[in-house]
Amino acid sequence: MNPLADALGLYVHWPYCARICPYCDFNVYRPKGQEEALLDAILADMTDWRARTGARPLASIHFGGGTPSLMTGTQIERLITHAEALWGLDAGAEIGLEANPNNVEHYGDFIAAGINRLSVGVQSLDDAALKQLGRDHDGPLARRAIERAMAVCDRVSIDMIYARAGQTASSWEAELREILAFGAGHISPYQLTIEARTAFGRRAARGEQLDSPEDLAADLFELTHQICDAHGLAAYEISNHARTPTDQSRHNRLYWEGGDWIGVGPGAHGRIGAALEVGRQACEAKAQPKAYLDAVAQSGSGLVSLEALSASEERAERILMGMRLWDGLDLDVLQRKTGLSVDLDALTRLSGQGLVEQIGGRVRLLPAGRIFADRISGELVPDES
Repeated sequence: MNPLADALGLYVHWPYCARICPYCDFNVYRPKGQEEALLDAILADMTDWRARTGARPLASIHFGGGTPSLMTGTQIERLITHAEALWGLDAGAEIGLEANPNNVEHYGDFIAAGINRLSVGVQSLDDAALKQLGRDHDGPLARRAIERAMAVCDRVSIDMIYARAGQTASSWEAELREILAFGAGHISPYQLTIEARTAFGRRAARGEQLDSPEDLAADLFELTHQICDAHGLAAYEISNHARTPTDQSRHNRLYWEGGDWIGVGPGAHGRIGAALEVGRQACEAKAQPKAYLDAVAQSGSGLVSLEALSASEERAERILMGMRLWDGLDLDVLQRKTGLSVDLDALTRLSGQGLVEQIGGRVRLLPAGRIFADRISGELVPDES
């Protein structure tokens, strides 16, 4: 049995950002003096969720956003303490926070509050690239943030964005090698994607080229994996590389392996189901901070929707998420959770094409298939039309 497939995590969405990046498609807002009120509402929402989930210890807590590193150590500690009182924590529970370089002076406060994993949103070390991405830090501050994070925290991840307009393979290789030289146990290099609802999306619609051409992006993807592998940070997911299993993101693995998680805070999503039974619910909180505050004040819950997924819908989600992992989709868990399996004809065809392989009870991508992960996942979902 896969323990994370039956685990429970908590995601806390802090929606405020000092600056909204032009590529960002997340639910983010400028601060408007509601921070303490929002904190109280999230605490109340957590209490409501405890009544829904019952006594299930948390395998992970993750603070995302937005910019959760705009919170104080005291605020973070209140949330962690409340979560532990409500659910309890598994032995070795991961408590992670996404940290901006601009908040580097507070990294020690976050660790003192109970954070044990920092994801530093460096995105680039190049000043021109950071300006292009709309970031509010420069290369020297990015480097100082990495050094500080590694000084105060045993588990550090560095987030990067590549496949940017004008980026070459040689410039990305130099930047990536410099990042790896810091010695962090985890790196998350993400290809720049242009989302329609963002400032970049609007500029792209007017004909501006903001990301790399498709062929170059594919080359950069392969180059990223080659360099990270050579430095001992093997890919365990499409865009995540870790030195050891301990360095991997436990919270993100919970998503990919199909565990349950509660989402609190404006716009947070979650998935909840009985640990050993078929059936799952998709949960979403009200997106705007004021609407979330009002909902919690009126009902004790920030939910805008709580929808039961059909077995077919749940299967599609589990295939899409599970195939992102390098060790692949657990077919036994898929069957146990949904009563369904993958499209066996598609599995045979994709195996014959050298894109996937089945080893025991798992289906996983082969190197030739990893760049086509989403398409392959879609083909493994049976067509029920």
